[in-house]
Amino acid sequence: MDTVKIMPCLDMKEGRVVKGIHFVDLKDAGDPVENAAFYQEEGADELAMLDVAATLENRKTRLEWVKNVSSVIDIPLTVGGGISSLDDIDSVLEAGADRISMNSAAVADPDIVRKASEKYGKNTVTLAVDARRNKEMPSGFELVVSGGTKPVGKDAVEWAKKCEELGAGTILPTSMDGDGTQDGFDLEFTKAISGSVSLPVVASGGAGKLEHFYEAVVTGGARILLAASVFHYRILKIGEVKKYLREKGVNVQV
Repeated sequence: MDTVKIMPCLDMKEGRVVKGIHFVDLKDAGDPVENAAFYQEEGADELAMLDVAATLENRKTRLEWVKNVSSVIDIPLTVGGGISSLDDIDSVLEAGADRISMNSAAVADPDIVRKASEKYGKNTVTLAVDARRNKEMPSGFELVVSGGTKPVGKDAVEWAKKCEELGAGTILPTSMDGDGTQDGFDLEFTKAISGSVSLPVVASGGAGKLEHFYEAVVTGGARILLAASVFHYRILKIGEVKKYLREKGVNVQV
């Protein structure tokens, strides 16, 4: 079994960590720098920081947030939100990110995925695939962009396969149906993606208890487990999640 990693996620707005349900009703969840340092100390393997309003507000990722967070951690940092060009990627990596995550820009111009992979290496490029259920799609999941506000009429699973062909290194699928609910990852969606690509898949959206992390690995096929609410509100500790997974036979990164 591949080594499984734990990745807390800092959803950012106006300089603060926020968390909502189904991508809306955002509530304050603390200071990003304090949270980042805390999660590294707790044993996080990686960290994600997503500027959730950048695309909606038609602006770039706030680089000072990236600099501040990257300055207090040594673990890999993936940054997303408002990244739409190679120049944007340059700026975000120079500010301290190790990887970038794209969604809306890649859907608008898929060639940017290929260019980014060729320039920075595929391991630097994460493709976020946000989706909602739609029975009219072949997989049952429709791709959405702009922070979950715009359905685009594309099948989310087919898009993930296309992203792998273009050179993405990681796929980060998030189900709008599960986001922030703490009812569990959308295993059907996660499995649909992981079963269609050979890349590492990040389970995202809906973690609420220990069993959910195990299910994401065993049923969902995920190799990276992303969570926000349960960590921000100290419902679960990262060490607690890792211990539980080890006891269940999952190979967890030390």
